[in-house]
Amino acid sequence: MDIIVCVKHVPDTAEAELKIDASGKAVDKAGLVYDINEWDDYALEEAVRIKEKQGGTVTAITIGAEDSDSTLRKCLARGADKAIRLTDPKFAGSDSYATAKILYSVIKNMHYDLILAGLQAGDDGATAVGPILAEMLGIPHATMVKKLELATGTAKVNRELEGGLEEQIEVKLPALLSVSTGINEPRYVSIMGIRKAMQKEIKIMTLADTGLTEADVGEQGSWIRIEKLYVPPAEKQAEPIRGTPDEIAAKIVDLLRSRGLI
Repeated sequence: MDIIVCVKHVPDTAEAELKIDASGKAVDKAGLVYDINEWDDYALEEAVRIKEKQGGTVTAITIGAEDSDSTLRKCLARGADKAIRLTDPKFAGSDSYATAKILYSVIKNMHYDLILAGLQAGDDGATAVGPILAEMLGIPHATMVKKLELATGTAKVNRELEGGLEEQIEVKLPALLSVSTGINEPRYVSIMGIRKAMQKEIKIMTLADTGLTEADVGEQGSWIRIEKLYVPPAEKQAEPIRGTPDEIAAKIVDLLRSRGLI
C-alpha cells in the first residue's frame, strides 16, 4: 500500500496575538512558532499505521520554503519513507485551486494507492485543496473522515456530519481522503526517529520541475485573491450583572423584557 500524505507547515496561532503585516494582506509572521498542521498530523499518523499493518511506503509532500523542512523531518521521524518539498517564490499567493494544481503536477506522475490529507489548514481553514486535487486526479474522494477500514480495492469510510451524525460510505481505491482530528492518536517522535530522519533526503522541486508556468500558480493562477486582511473590531462587550440573587434575577428579567424576548 503506497500512500501519499499532503502536509502543510503552519504557524501555531492558538495562543499568539496576531497582527497584520505592512502589506495589509497577510499576518505578521515575526515571532510565530511553526509546526505541522494539526489535521495533517492525524493524516500522517493514519498513513503510518496503515503501512505498519499492510506494508508499503509513505511519502510526505508539502509546498513551502526551506523552513518547511522541519515539518517534513517530523514526518520522516514518525515513519514516512520519503519527503518532497515543492518550493518556488512564484508559488506565493496561491489559493486552494492553484495549490492543488501544484500538487497535481507532481502526484500525477507518482504511484499511489491512497492519498491522505488533513481536513483543513490551521492558517486559512479553506478545506478545499483535497477535493480539488482529487477531481484533478480523477479519483474518488471523501472529507471529514473519522474512521477508515481498508479492504481489497476499496475503503470503508465513516464521515462526521452535523449534529453528531455519521455516514458510512465505500469508495474505490485509489482515492483521496481528508481526515478529521480524532481519527487516531498521533505518536510522539522518538529520539532515534529524529536521528534517522536527519539522514534522509528531502527531494526539492521548483516550478521548472512541475511543468507548470508562472500563469498557473501564485495570484495569476488563483481563483481567489486576498484584497485586505484585518482583525474585526470589538463592537459589543460583556456587561457583568451584580447584586444579590434576587436583584440579578430582576435585572435579567428586565433585560429580556426590554429586548422583546419575554
